[in-house]
Amino acid sequence: MDHASKSQRRRIVIAAGACAAGGGALFLSQQHHATRSWPHGSPLAVDLASLVAGKLKTVEWQGKPVWLLRRSEHMLAALAKPNNDLADPDSKASLQPDACQNPLRSLRPEIFVAIGLCTHQGCTPALNGDHFLCPCHTSKYDLAGRVFKVGPAQANLVIPAYRFDGENTITIGADA
Repeated sequence: MDHASKSQRRRIVIAAGACAAGGGALFLSQQHHATRSWPHGSPLAVDLASLVAGKLKTVEWQGKPVWLLRRSEHMLAALAKPNNDLADPDSKASLQPDACQNPLRSLRPEIFVAIGLCTHQGCTPALNGDHFLCPCHTSKYDLAGRVFKVGPAQANLVIPAYRFDGENTITIGADA
């Protein structure tokens, strides 16, 4: 990994932790950088049975918002198209579990899980049709959490460790 990539990774993690509740968030973020890992720990089970296609559910985990999006067929089709406007389309400089190192950045195509904090300054973007948009400085992410080049954020959204414990149960904070 070159120096620029290491520097960018550090900014991602610090930004993700900067706006989280409590002073321990920054320490946790720096610890993740030191281990080149993604967020783990304090497992939280979430039932996805009522989450319909196209809808976003937000839960709190470790003082941070975690998004659970059930992507529709239309959303998945949009993500399949090449997009030259993405800053890191292959997620090479991103924090995500190894099993999520794929174009959809997920364990299952239809379920997207991410820490819902903008990698610029830690604000909370909103689902805006076919993308997430940060209202503070207009950073924009696709529905796989990959950042567009147009805003100030330069890093993809952070994907926490998670696993499926059945068809509609997910556990955040535990490896797959």
